[in-house]
Amino acid sequence: MLLDFEKPIAELEEKLATMKEYALQHNSNGNIEQAIRELESSILQLKRSTYQQLTRWQKVQLSRHSERPYTLDYIQAICEDFIELHGDRNVADDKAMVGGFGKVAGQTIMFVGQQKGRNTKQRQLRNFGMANPEGYRKALRLMKLAEKFNKPIVTLIDTPGAFPGILAEERGQAEAIARNIQQMFMLRVPVICIIIGEGASGGALGIAIGDRVLMLENTWYSVISPESCSSILWRSWEYKEQAAEALRLTSQDMLHHHLIDGVITEPLGGAHTDPGLVFQTVKDTLLNHLEDLLALSPEARISQRIDKFCRMGVYKETSLV
Repeated sequence: MLLDFEKPIAELEEKLATMKEYALQHNSNGNIEQAIRELESSILQLKRSTYQQLTRWQKVQLSRHSERPYTLDYIQAICEDFIELHGDRNVADDKAMVGGFGKVAGQTIMFVGQQKGRNTKQRQLRNFGMANPEGYRKALRLMKLAEKFNKPIVTLIDTPGAFPGILAEERGQAEAIARNIQQMFMLRVPVICIIIGEGASGGALGIAIGDRVLMLENTWYSVISPESCSSILWRSWEYKEQAAEALRLTSQDMLHHHLIDGVITEPLGGAHTDPGLVFQTVKDTLLNHLEDLLALSPEARISQRIDKFCRMGVYKETSLV
């Protein structure tokens, strides 16, 4: 899958591959080797200039790249052992929300996150990463289980939003998300939330209340997607790029406005270009934050968690006369 802004890079890389093949077949000389080195340097410069100047809409596109690692990819790469748990013990097992205990560097952690699919069948099974109410109730059940056994929680967020279907609303979609938000504030164990792709609306917020909220570099986090914002304001999806700029939804925007606690860097070109490096970076970041949080008492963590979210936004208090 090639995004529009990646096509010039792909053309040069194709040319580079052709030159290398020619050099192998015809006993390359100094001139060809020099040309190859110059082209490699040009590609690197073009990549740097392209990915360092991405627009907000281009970052949204990059966060949705079909080859980008998903929740289970991170869990399987980070954990030495993982046992998936199923069901909300009420309605069903929502395949869009996954979770279970995993061991990382000897520490048992409860992982919870939305899971997307890579092909048509997987996308149907995972409902495009859009959870139903039972998905959020399943997530809360697992988080409460972690609290019972005094195990830290890590949530991996990657969703275009909670599923907006009629049946989901009838089963209490808003109530399920609201209950998750309320209960996550009071969890006595460390909670780390990482946005690894899309972080849209209450669908993301339903598992994103934590002591540390982090974002990968090329991800977004907002109350609404650019397309939906465009359709509401302009009655058309054609203005999604302007909507993305107005929403200020990138990781850098979120950090600037103190809505998250940190940005995790990605390889040049995005997480999908070097998944192994991203997995290791996320693992190291996770363990560093976990070490700091485990040093605090449950009461201190809860107090800091509440204070952090209460400080968000701009408001003014006035006294009644």
